[in-house]
Amino acid sequence: MTTTRTLTRRPALTRRAALAASAVTAALVLAACGNDDGGSAAGSGHAGHSASSSASADATAGAHNAQDVAFAQGMIPHHQQALEMARLAADRASSPQVVDLASRIEKAQDPEIRTMSGWLKAWGEDVPASGGATESSMPGMDHSAHSGMPGMMDGEDMEKLEKASGKAFDTMFLTMMIEHHEGAVEMATTQKSKGEYGPATAMADDIVTAQTAEITEMNKLLGKN
Repeated sequence: MTTTRTLTRRPALTRRAALAASAVTAALVLAACGNDDGGSAAGSGHAGHSASSSASADATAGAHNAQDVAFAQGMIPHHQQALEMARLAADRASSPQVVDLASRIEKAQDPEIRTMSGWLKAWGEDVPASGGATESSMPGMDHSAHSGMPGMMDGEDMEKLEKASGKAFDTMFLTMMIEHHEGAVEMATTQKSKGEYGPATAMADDIVTAQTAEITEMNKLLGKN
């Protein structure tokens, strides 16, 4: 059975990068180590200056602004919904390509939720919660609470997806996830232009790159290009 369903477009939102954030952090650590080594090589007279420079670099790396907080607090529930959608594919999708895509989305975005939650905790900011969980499954997620965010599905959308199966699910899942990804790209683009925290901006860059590629992939699966 095939279903053609046109989802109501909302302001055009999700994926990828705990690894990118880790890589940036590692690079900063290596850079700090490089400064220390340079100070030692130059002589003990520069050791204090090198340590001060490293401390200054660390402080700069940890600097963040309101946009960084908004990015993390918005992208966490956005990712949570993507995970909820992806987990439905395991026993509802008929296409192996859809199952594979959903698995990749889950593997990329679950670690990103953990990373962003860590940032917010370190900054003393509220971490979005859903069903009492932010880092694993999200039973009973309140979709209405974030339905105004770019690309977010409302409760009716999610209910229809949960009830679908086979080819009807595939079509609905891909259509909804394209919209969801477009919203994530929009949010990440704003972070890239207005954010201050390096790891958050790096994650945003990865989200734009990865999810734009997945949008192309999903359109192909729908036969649109």
